This record gives sequence, C-alpha cells and structure tokens, in this order.
Amino acid sequence: MEKKGSVIRLIYPQWQGGNVAKWISEIKNPADASRGYFLGARLLDFLAPDNGQEKLVVPVSTEVVERKEKDGILDKDIIIRQTRAALSMLRVSNPDKIVTLGGECSVSVVPFTYLAEKYDNDVAVIWIDAHPDITLPGDVYSGYHAMAVTACMGYGDKEIIAELPSRIASSKILFVGLRNWERKEIIVRQKQYGIPHLAPKDVAQNSDAVKCWLKTCGASKVLIHFDMDVLDPSEIVAAVGTDPEGMKMEEVIRVINDIAVEKEIVGLTIAEPMPRTAIRIKDMLNRLPLLK
Repeated sequence: MEKKGSVIRLIYPQWQGGNVAKWISEIKNPADASRGYFLGARLLDFLAPDNGQEKLVVPVSTEVVERKEKDGILDKDIIIRQTRAALSMLRVSNPDKIVTLGGECSVSVVPFTYLAEKYDNDVAVIWIDAHPDITLPGDVYSGYHAMAVTACMGYGDKEIIAELPSRIASSKILFVGLRNWERKEIIVRQKQYGIPHLAPKDVAQNSDAVKCWLKTCGASKVLIHFDMDVLDPSEIVAAVGTDPEGMKMEEVIRVINDIAVEKEIVGLTIAEPMPRTAIRIKDMLNRLPLLK
C-alpha cells in the first residue's frame, strides 16, 4: 500500500542509550564496545541502497566521558540534547516518511512521535524485537534504549517526554519476535499496558497473525521498528543480543513486506547494529605503523 511522499533517511548513530560493553566480551575496550552503535549506524547507511533520498545526520558525540546516571537514566543530558537536535532537523525537513538508521533502539522515539503528531495519531507501531523495551527510569537497568517503547507511549522521564511531540497509545502497538523479557516485572508491565506480542514461531510460516492485528489496529499507517537482535544468532550475529531461536532474515523481510501490502508504512527504523568484527578490525588498524 505504498504511496508517494517525501522520504528522508535519518542517520541517527546514538549509542549513549545503551550500556552494553559487558555483553560483548570479544571487544576488550569498553568504550569501543559502547560506541559500536555509532559505527553500526554508519555501516547501515553505507550498505543500504542509495535511492537519492535526502539524508539527515543527527550530530552525536563520540566523546567518552565519565558516564553518569541521572534520574534513573544513563547519559540523560546527552540524550536530551541529541533528541532536541534530531527533532529540530525533522521540523525543518518536514518529511512525510522517515527511514531511520541507528544507533540503539531509542533512535525510533523521535521519528515515531514526530510522525504520530504529523498524522494525528493515525499510526500503529509494529516493534520487531527480541525485547519489549518497556523499561522505566528507576528500574535495574538504566539504559534509555530499553525505555524506547514506554517513551513513545509518553511514560518515563518527564524532561525527555516533554521534548517529544506526541504519544502513541498502547492499543496501537504490537510486538513481533519477542522472546526475552529479562525480568518478571517487565512481563507484568506488558500485561498492564495490554500490548500483545507474537513470538518468532507465530510468524515463522506466514504473516497472517500480523495481518489480522493490522485489520483491528485502528490506524491506516504503520511505523516499523526492526531491532537486529530479533534475528536468530544461528544464522547471523548482528546485534548485542544473541537470544536463541529468533527470526530468520527471510522471515523479517517477508513480514515487513507483507505489512507494506496491508498498510502504508511511513516510518521504518533499523536499529541496534553491533558490528563486532568491524570494531575489532578498526582496533587492529589503529595499532599499525604508518596508520596511527
């Protein structure tokens, strides 16, 4: 159900929302591991087809200073600054559709809430991810990328939420590929919010369950978040998360294309790329003579 309209490519290499170095043991320098999302976003831009779209690059600091938790959120002040920058760029460009290449999961928050405002909340969200990302400030984990969905819903830190242009109702959100809640309170919270989910096995053969939900979602347009940790690590390790029994690449491609047949996609995010091998090669090159 593709319709014409101005489309921009938003390169959003935000990494400060994640606190992931401990999960990437093969990268010895924690700063390099943390900033892996920055390189990941740039690689996605390089690898994605060049179709002449206007490109906007959100200015994201690569400086690694002492990482501080404030109000239950790691690097909160930096995240607010980069949130403002991204939203300002979208306001000026005024696109009808946005392809976002990140960066950790929170890179969807600005473009999704921008598009929700633009289309008077006539949007549904399909969040393709191994995790539900409904953490809140004050939970055990303070990484903002795990708060991306709750932020889109208008829950969380008051200063950050005040920056966002709109809110997306839980009734218009579907999780696909979910298989790791990490903590019991997250399972309880998902039930409280009433957000349904489909496991990888539910979409392994066809997209019928997604299509059925789309018919009842109450929106004509869709925002898709594709977190690369939804992918099965037995096929490819492309993210930080490596939970087994994920979705195959062809299954993700099929689901997203089937959604495009049913509804107009106005937002697509590819997030959480962690190019482990590329980071190690970069470290090797940094240590060679004539290259330093």
